[in-house]
Amino acid sequence: MHDTSDTATKTAPGIEAFTFGDPTPVLDRRELLDYIQCLDNGRWYDTPVSFDGLAKTFRSSPHHSSCIYVKRNLLAGSFIPHKLLGRSEFAKLVLDYLIFGNGYLERIDSVGGKPMQLRHALSRYVRRGLKDGQYWWVNGLRTEEEFTRGALWHIIEPDINQEIYGLPEYLGAIQSALLNEASTLFRRRYYLNGSHAGYILYISDAAQNNDDIDAIRAALKGAKGPGNFRNLFLYSPNGKKDGVQMIPISEVAAKDEFLGIKDASRDDVLAAHRVPPPLLGIVPKNAGGFGSIEQAAAVFFRHEIEPLQARLRELNDWLGVEVVRFAPPANTTSP
Repeated sequence: MHDTSDTATKTAPGIEAFTFGDPTPVLDRRELLDYIQCLDNGRWYDTPVSFDGLAKTFRSSPHHSSCIYVKRNLLAGSFIPHKLLGRSEFAKLVLDYLIFGNGYLERIDSVGGKPMQLRHALSRYVRRGLKDGQYWWVNGLRTEEEFTRGALWHIIEPDINQEIYGLPEYLGAIQSALLNEASTLFRRRYYLNGSHAGYILYISDAAQNNDDIDAIRAALKGAKGPGNFRNLFLYSPNGKKDGVQMIPISEVAAKDEFLGIKDASRDDVLAAHRVPPPLLGIVPKNAGGFGSIEQAAAVFFRHEIEPLQARLRELNDWLGVEVVRFAPPANTTSP
């Protein structure tokens, strides 16, 4: 990134030479946010990043959402339901935790004060209060309701700048996910535009009979239709070679390296989530492929799913009951 305060030095009448300022590192500005942390409004703390933005970017890239879903499915599939926590509520908890870095379960007690049910609370709208054990429900529609003090369990993905809220691990790959989406939208708009030149018919020799030229022109006009490429006809009697040059629109569009952008942004997202490509149904481009999918699944389960299972077992310590239990992995080969 360069400074926009350019200096101009005149070297001759009508000619100017421009020089740019010194490079300005982006990190110098971004690190100012580290001092803000989580502000409060007197009742609850605001989130360090926009949770609405995280929710919107969830489906920005097929690889981004697919990586989260595959982790959610593996965790929910291995979860052993409990009378206090069903598989459906557990799957909601896991999905929120993976997307926002925060997960909440509300303990519903009976009249006698014993836990009767664990109900999921949407992380997008839950805010941590200023007092210990205090949480608020804020959905943006002027609906502000405080949860029963001490009745909410909160699991976070630790952040290095503050300890109020968690932050997801994939934040560094959000720009790549958005680039993937932007390249797809650009390509889609290009095809929907419908004004592509298929080919250019260029005739430079003078025709003895103009009726032949009119017949060619009429044939080209009759070949067009909805969704077809637009072909161009140029008649220049006694024209010189290269006297008229036109670059087809399709040739310009091919230079945007669409496939390269898609592949690079996809690899960034997969690296952030650490999900093997075979588990996402990605077709290998090399003859050797990705190797054994069973071994990749076993390694992924051991190094990614089992640590997440250990984190979710923290609910047992908070509740005093072994609610979270998991079945051993099936159909996996030890790496």
